[in-house]
Amino acid sequence: MAESPERPQSEKPGPARSEPAKSRPRTVVTAATDRDVVASLLATAFADDPVMTWTQPDKRKHHSIFATLLSTSYADARLDVAGCDGEPMGAAIWMPPGRRSSRTDDLRALIAFIRILGPRVVQGTIVDAMCEGRRPDEPHWYLADLGAAVQGRGVGTALLRAGIDRAGDAPAYLESSNEVNVPLYERFGFEVTGEIHLPFGGPTLWTMLRRGQGH
Repeated sequence: MAESPERPQSEKPGPARSEPAKSRPRTVVTAATDRDVVASLLATAFADDPVMTWTQPDKRKHHSIFATLLSTSYADARLDVAGCDGEPMGAAIWMPPGRRSSRTDDLRALIAFIRILGPRVVQGTIVDAMCEGRRPDEPHWYLADLGAAVQGRGVGTALLRAGIDRAGDAPAYLESSNEVNVPLYERFGFEVTGEIHLPFGGPTLWTMLRRGQGH
């Protein structure tokens, strides 16, 4: 599920300034080398995410959820971190075409999630099964998670652009856990292909595909 690259923010008008405005440092995307940093960034970004809170409302456990995913289901993922002046501000998890987690990794993840989620492991299993059943059959880049821990700096947009540039002509796929974010993904060439309605009063996810060249 892809998180909001940027949440809308309001600004209060201030007094006019006579001095020229300083240019904001550029947000740079690099390959992540520290999985714990990625887990921390995503835990912050997803703190109020509808699907995350439906699965586990205790925010103190969100870091453990992402750390487990990064060491099991997403062990082979491409990890990106966006930052500015050495400060990490957001992260993205992309699974390359043809890569799926092994049964061993899935079993390890399930055992860990039983410990982390307790009875709510049922919700986590439902999310995983319903999302997995909607993924395209053709090889594609899968944006598993994308989140900006710092808002108003173009972090999510930079992460999304870097992933799309890397995908090139190959298809890319994601599930958006917030309808507000759909227009942004559409600007990057994604199209809504369906909706996933989680049971028991759960939230909705929007499946989105960026078709490859010639599709």
